[in-house]
Amino acid sequence: MPQSTDTPTDSPDTFGQRVRRARERSGLTRAVTGGLVGRSPEWVKAIETGRLHTPRLPLLLRLAEVLGVDVGELTGDERISAATYSKAVHKALPAVKASLIAYQFRPRDEEPESADALLARVRQAWQLWHGDGDHRSRIATIAPTLLADLQHAARTLDGTDRRRALVGLAETYHLIQLYLSFQPAPELVMLTGDRAMTAAQDADSPQAIAGAAWYMNHVFRDAGEAHEARVDLAMKAADLLHAVDDNPEDLARWGLLHLAAALSFAKRGREGDAWRYWDKANDAARRLGEGYCHPWLIFGPGMVDAYRLTMHNDLVQSGGAIDVATTIDLAPMPSATRRSFHQLEAARAYSMSGEHLAVVHLLKKAHKESPETVRYNLFARSALPDLVETGPAMIRDDARWLAQELGISA
Repeated sequence: MPQSTDTPTDSPDTFGQRVRRARERSGLTRAVTGGLVGRSPEWVKAIETGRLHTPRLPLLLRLAEVLGVDVGELTGDERISAATYSKAVHKALPAVKASLIAYQFRPRDEEPESADALLARVRQAWQLWHGDGDHRSRIATIAPTLLADLQHAARTLDGTDRRRALVGLAETYHLIQLYLSFQPAPELVMLTGDRAMTAAQDADSPQAIAGAAWYMNHVFRDAGEAHEARVDLAMKAADLLHAVDDNPEDLARWGLLHLAAALSFAKRGREGDAWRYWDKANDAARRLGEGYCHPWLIFGPGMVDAYRLTMHNDLVQSGGAIDVATTIDLAPMPSATRRSFHQLEAARAYSMSGEHLAVVHLLKKAHKESPETVRYNLFARSALPDLVETGPAMIRDDARWLAQELGISA
């Protein structure tokens, strides 16, 4: 009887088997995986069974992003990361890394700043992250000093002031985690996520724990952690909150955590559960009011609406995603980085439909909104080389210009 071709017959350490392990660990079907990278389920099967070899770099990057792993896990070379391939390494990464692994064993001689002053600096840092211009570079400049000052305050202050300093410390770790995303330092992303949660728990603040759980969800997803662990974390943190209309801080975080669960279910292709949790996030956002937007989490009706793009994209529903892209209004959203991200998600939707003109237009629009958001976005970096090489002639010059702006060899 002929042997099934559904399982690779050569070495147990082939590229195809690594892809299959990563896909199954992520809970994705071949149909969903193929749809997310613009290929058929048969193409995924051919990759996994060894009938097709390792794809070219742009498609390899896209496949790693969809599977939630680094490129090195698929190629078998742990020294290789997505940023290694794309050369999207921020110049300040060594300094930020040094600030995270520096340990102060002796207390400072000077008194710490007050909790009020430190929290005001944290608010300013969030404004820099969400503002126009090179947000990563700005955060890299101020984060090491802010981190050290908050650590000093958390060791020195007592009582309520110490707990407030710990809340600020957790938020600063969130900012550094955002800076580290798409950098060749996955171990630091995990480190900052864990330290943020520890600081939030030490502060005994359900709101801070909820914020840490939102960002830990991103850590878990990037690390390929099981879907069940991500949803369980979000729901346990949500249970700590009092999600009532007269408590907007709790209600916003409660809605945000249900949005995290919705995104996790969408990533797995579980459409019913994904939209059920999205409905809960949407209900919380509507209860907060049409004009509401959290000052640094950016949760509100506009954000929940915009994340429908990502939901449809991950569910491989390009028609639904394009419908959202044509109706949402990102202009009121008070975050250039968020506006740029959602424009990139719209570009991803049009890419699934093969509408290259719209893809290039939206990539340029997102770049104008927030250049560093696009520079470190794996979809943008993986899509542009293909657009330069095989896109319609009328958009190749624009794609080539944008690739040069991002430092991509195309």
